[in-house]
Amino acid sequence: MKLSSLTALNPLDGRYSEQLTEVAPQFCELNLILIRLAVEIEWLKTLSKEPKIKEIKPFTKENLKFLRDLIEKFDEKDIARIKELEKQTNHDIKAIEYFLKEKLATNKKLNAYQEFVHFGCTSDDINNLSYAIILTKTLEEILLPMMSEIILQLEDMAHSYAKIPMLARTHGQAATPTTFGKEIANFAYRLTRQFDYLLATPILGKFNGAVGNFNAQFVAYPEINWQKICQKFVERLDLEWNPYTTQIEPHDWLAEYCDILARFNTILIGFCRDTWNYIAIGYFKQKVKSGEIGSSTMPHKINPIDFENAEGNLGLANTLLHHFSNKLPISRWQRDLTDSTVMRNLGVAIGYSVLAYKSLQKGLNKLEVDHATISKDLDNHWEVLAEAIQTMMRRYNIEAPYEKMKTLTRGQKLEPKTLQKFISELNIPKEAKQRLLKLTPHNYLGKAAELAKTIKF
Repeated sequence: MKLSSLTALNPLDGRYSEQLTEVAPQFCELNLILIRLAVEIEWLKTLSKEPKIKEIKPFTKENLKFLRDLIEKFDEKDIARIKELEKQTNHDIKAIEYFLKEKLATNKKLNAYQEFVHFGCTSDDINNLSYAIILTKTLEEILLPMMSEIILQLEDMAHSYAKIPMLARTHGQAATPTTFGKEIANFAYRLTRQFDYLLATPILGKFNGAVGNFNAQFVAYPEINWQKICQKFVERLDLEWNPYTTQIEPHDWLAEYCDILARFNTILIGFCRDTWNYIAIGYFKQKVKSGEIGSSTMPHKINPIDFENAEGNLGLANTLLHHFSNKLPISRWQRDLTDSTVMRNLGVAIGYSVLAYKSLQKGLNKLEVDHATISKDLDNHWEVLAEAIQTMMRRYNIEAPYEKMKTLTRGQKLEPKTLQKFISELNIPKEAKQRLLKLTPHNYLGKAAELAKTIKF
């Protein structure tokens, strides 16, 4: 069976492949191989510049072009050769080492460099840097831009809806009024914090040999400061140096990366569910799109499928992200191989996240506020002013204010006149009484509008 979008096992490579054109090139096998090859070449170039390694000389411009062409002109024949070598060796990093040596052997001026390919390295020296490079680029070019777009979209909604009064619900029951904008601002603020944490999370790299002690490098060239060379090498890749590792970089930074991304996603799950409910009770209407069908049998329906799809895919992403953060920092003694197969699925978690972000943004663009429904809901719940009245009664030392309001309002549907009569009979100053009499569910909003207006990403 020929592999296509219709025959792919994973829906990210099948049904949703056209929506993930920016993610697939980052996490595909081809890109991982190319970056591994590039890291091996960069290390070889670093060694060639070290004057104390007299067996090789710095590369000439011609040499450097040859090495650069190995990446830039990498073709199907090259990938086939690497996969053939991997099949022989049963080792993906060794296959790249052998491939690079074969290429150097074809150039008479580079023959002497062959045994300095992968010099002093263990597989994870190459692998951890490759994944770190991929995740750095993914963060900068895909995740952070998409996350910021969502936050800015919510911020814009918070500002636009800042003054729209809305009945709040706690435990699903009518509660103190708020504004639509303030409730959206809450999510924008929470997402901004996670965005800032992710932006500030250092991405680490190790390059220190078989068990993290520079054993082989030191025995071959004891006069060289290998720690300094390797640290500079890692930092030139725009990564932070990790000086203490076993054979593998311990993945703590990767766990932090995944945890923060999962927390961002979790907040969005909450937003999707709230928005779904606002649609269900009519606070939001959805724009009608010609040609779309909401139900195979009920023609009238416009389902909130974008928020449902987003919630489902965020859940899938988080299942993987939580597994990564729980599993990857754990390795038996100095190394086991369980991280290798797990890390190959990093792109799957990113893919489901990106798919969810796109669904969410699509859904947000369909929303319209139904002012009439929101207003009617407020008009039906004057009992929510009980909080304001009992609080004013407390200020002026009226006996048992909470209990009196509880008797008047709990489980009751109150008319405005009933509350106003109660207020008029209170033994409190005239100014305080007038302030209470002016309250309605539409204007008992505290600082909600101001808070919504001042949210800033």
